[in-house]
Amino acid sequence: MNVPLVSVILPVYNGADCVGEAIDSILRQTFGDLELIAINDGSTRDDTAGVLARLAAAAGDDRLRVVNLEPNRGLAGALNHGISLARGRYIARQDQDDVSRPTRLAAQVRFLEQHPRCGLVGTRAEIWIGDAPSGRHHDHPTDNASLQFDLLTDNPFVHSSMMIRRSALDEVGTYATAAERQPPEDFELWSRIARQFTVANLAERLLIYREMPGSMSRDGANPFQDRLVLIAAENLAHAAAGAIPMSVCVDAAALCHGVYRKVSPQCDFAAVRRLVEVAARRIEADNPGADLGARRARLIRDLHDRDRARRGGTPPFGRLRSLLRRAPVIGPVGKRLIGLLRQASRP
Repeated sequence: MNVPLVSVILPVYNGADCVGEAIDSILRQTFGDLELIAINDGSTRDDTAGVLARLAAAAGDDRLRVVNLEPNRGLAGALNHGISLARGRYIARQDQDDVSRPTRLAAQVRFLEQHPRCGLVGTRAEIWIGDAPSGRHHDHPTDNASLQFDLLTDNPFVHSSMMIRRSALDEVGTYATAAERQPPEDFELWSRIARQFTVANLAERLLIYREMPGSMSRDGANPFQDRLVLIAAENLAHAAAGAIPMSVCVDAAALCHGVYRKVSPQCDFAAVRRLVEVAARRIEADNPGADLGARRARLIRDLHDRDRARRGGTPPFGRLRSLLRRAPVIGPVGKRLIGLLRQASRP
């Protein structure tokens, strides 16, 4: 049997009603040197196992492999099992309710072949709700410097769009399964990869991402947020290379995600600001020609807004500024208000 260049891993959990479209979108890729590993992760509420078996039989395509796990291992565990079975040089992700555009894998393979130090590459995505486009998009940055900076505090990648170099996983490890580190298993893994490799997104929207209202990442204060703070603090500390105390990194991460109970009573915003500046300068030094000035200023402003809100002062203005900017017509009064809000919230 020929060894495929790409292994696509598709975990399925109670996804019998939508997984067929996801599978079809991979088998119809213009890039054909692949295997698709569909993993039924202990589904109990529908006939996922039977649906996958019937889809495989109907497809008659030996590139599709179906694996049944019992009991449920969770997303990270199922993905790691898929990686253990994968034979490809590149590991691609596909979610059960998303759809890949036909040229997605070809474009990602081409990029990774041309950029041997790149550990992973994602794509931009259209956001759909059910079967209808929402008119919104995940248009994350594409260059390494911007992505490295954004990864300091959050996840600038669409998980279902990712292609990862297998050798990068061999070097940094696979998805974390410890409860204190996941979810977000994707943010955690991308962070480890980005410390050793460059990272990228393609500018094309090559994925239909179906938004799921009420998902864990949209809930209020919860352990998910605590893990976001932990990973972001680690990223900030790594970027600062020991120049800033870890306590300041935790304060900055907690402010960024609005988890004020994790901000220390003695939080010093001047130190938080210096942390962001040091991290940005180090990323710029590693990426000649990069200018993170606007990103750095925006993050500092947002952190300052949150610090003021935490202290019971002026409420954060970031959301209001954003809404005003997106208004179709804001007029001179709106423009003046944006200017006043910017001055009021300037650190």
